[in-house]
Order: sequence, then structure tokens, then C-alpha cells
Amino acid sequence: MSFLVCDVGPRDGLQNEARSLEPSVRAELCDRLAAAGIKRLEAASFVNPRLVPQMAGAEEVMAALHRVRGTTYAGLVLNEQGYERASAAGVDEIHYAFAATDEFGRRNQNATTAQGVETALSLVRRARADRMPITVTISVAFGCPFEGPVPPQRVLGIVERLMEVPADEISLADTIGVGVPGQVTELVGEARKLGATVGAHFHNTRNTGYANAVAALDAGVVSLDSSVGGAGGCPFAPKATGNIATEDLAYLLRGMGLDTGIDIDRLVECSLWLGGQLGKELSGMLARAGDYPQKG
Repeated sequence: MSFLVCDVGPRDGLQNEARSLEPSVRAELCDRLAAAGIKRLEAASFVNPRLVPQMAGAEEVMAALHRVRGTTYAGLVLNEQGYERASAAGVDEIHYAFAATDEFGRRNQNATTAQGVETALSLVRRARADRMPITVTISVAFGCPFEGPVPPQRVLGIVERLMEVPADEISLADTIGVGVPGQVTELVGEARKLGATVGAHFHNTRNTGYANAVAALDAGVVSLDSSVGGAGGCPFAPKATGNIATEDLAYLLRGMGLDTGIDIDRLVECSLWLGGQLGKELSGMLARAGDYPQKG
């Protein structure tokens, strides 16, 4: 049985790093991920570079890619202008994100949750007209650094609104890594009952990310986000640490009998390369190439 993993390393993995990588280097990261068998990746973020300078040059990243047939190159957007930039740059898929809480939304994209929902519905309509696949992500769906725990009914109310014009996928994001498996089971299950096709995005801040991934799988998600080497964090969320590592997630999924199409050894080599570019050791690098048995 196959399962889709989306590597968000070129976007979420790099947006909070002290060292900014040039667009050509970020494009090479995308090339290396595709060569390792990643079938969907967030190649660039079309946000204001003054707010997130690590993501400057998104169009240059897209232009420098050596695209691999069968790999989807997505672009993150936060508003209509971002959609226009991403579409013009040639992304294969739009990823739009907004917050489940007003305070996080104001700090992250100067919009309340209600405004984020309206933008989501507008962008999905545009994407439908343009025949562009679109995923809508609900950030801080499990907890907010400013407002605390987020009630499940609040998140499910947002999902219900989004289903007025359904996106191809609705991703539930644990942006700061506070969720636990019971929450995941409830949110994913109830969102699916509302008719949503659900994906999930987990951080491993409190070492619950992989347990949450398993809970999400059991509850019926169609995709999981992860980041090569476990790189990542949110510039608008204090003390937010890395995503679950793609190489470790791929190993977990393979052990569960799910085929991701990912060459784990090549992905670990990509993680080592990225760590060298950033001048740091990444969490997913704890297992070196060759440490993952291919059989048994």
C-alpha cells in the first residue's frame, strides 16, 4: 500500500534558520529530495521577504529546479498576492495556510481566523477555475503559543466552513508540537466525518510527533508533512522546534507496510548535505546512511 509524504524542508525547514540559503541552493535541495523519491514537496514560500527573509527569491527557486516527472512542486501562499506569484512561477500545487486562533493569525499574516477562512474560500474558488490543486492548512490546530490550548470544536467549526468550497485536502497542523495522539484521533476523525480529505503536519517539540503521525494514519489521513533532517520551526511561534524528520517517518511507514517510494539512504545523505549548508547537525542525522536495514 502506498502513502504520500510531503517534504516541507525547503520551506518550513529553512524559514526559521539563522543562515539564509541562496535560491540556487534551495533549488538544489529540492532536486536532491526529488532524486531520493519524494513525490510532493514544498519548494518555495511566496511570502513577503521582508518578514521572512529566508524565503526571498521564491521565483528564482522555481526557475532553477530540475523537475522530476511524477514529483509535485508546491508553493506556500498566505494571501491573494502570494497565489498570483506562485501561479505565475509555475508551481504544481498551491498550499494556503491560516491560523486557528486570532492572535497567531494577526502575528503570522495580519489576519484573524475569520479573515483567513474567507481568503481560503476565495483561493479555492480561484484554484478550481485555474484547475490548480490546492491544500488548505489550519495552523496551530492543536495549541497556540499565545492563546493556549485550542478547543477541538473550534477547529472543527473551521473545517465545516471550509467545506462550503472544499479544497483538495485540509491539513491539520500542530505548529508548535503540543498535540497528543488522542487529540489527533479526535480531530482527524471528526474532520473526515464532515467530508474533508485530511492531511496532517506535526512537529516533534515534545517528542510526540511520531506517535501523532501513527494516530493520524490510523484515523485516516491521506498525507503527512515532514522535513528532511527534522529541520524547521516557525518564526512567529516562540521556541517552536523542528518538524518530524522525513527519513525517520519513511522508516516508520515502511515498517508499517506503507510504501512511500523514498530511498531512505539517499534521503539521509540529503540530510547530511543540508546540515553542511546550514552549519549545524539536524535531528534526523542521528541515523547515518546505511543505518536503516532495507529488509527484515
